[in-house]
Amino acid sequence: MRDFTVNIIGLSNKTHHFDFELRDGFFEKYGKEVISKGLFDVHVILEKKETFIEVEFEILGSTQLICDRSLEPFDYEIKEKKMIVFKYGEEAQEISDEIMIITRDQVSLDLGQFMYEFIALSIPIKKVHPSLQAEDEDDESEYKMIYSTSVDEEVESEDTDPRWEKLKKLK
Repeated sequence: MRDFTVNIIGLSNKTHHFDFELRDGFFEKYGKEVISKGLFDVHVILEKKETFIEVEFEILGSTQLICDRSLEPFDYEIKEKKMIVFKYGEEAQEISDEIMIITRDQVSLDLGQFMYEFIALSIPIKKVHPSLQAEDEDDESEYKMIYSTSVDEEVESEDTDPRWEKLKKLK
């Protein structure tokens, strides 16, 4: 995985820029479960400071998905901008999705795994071909639920059964 590894020991404390080109081979290395084909350009801005390293990923490209309805393949455009902060600490651990702890003697960072995860997480759960999305939007507009907090006003305005009126008086 040396293609997507950045040597941080030799970097000076300033901003560094890296460009990566991701092809089908990249997805074979990191996992073909979610994405098997794609073409992406990734621009990485790595800012090394004394106590932490800030890495910003700008991902632009497309992958081929299969429509859940028609089973037709289609190209899905992805444009993501994500950031991860690597802080120096005693032992390596993941604090959150955006903060990682690394040790001072760590030589390099494998950015490939992060790139793969960012791309995979930007894939929608419901994959619909663009030609069918217009139909989806029309269908959803018919079934929109309207939420209202003034239930009493609606009940009073409707014609109610006189038996219910007598029961309400008993309250």
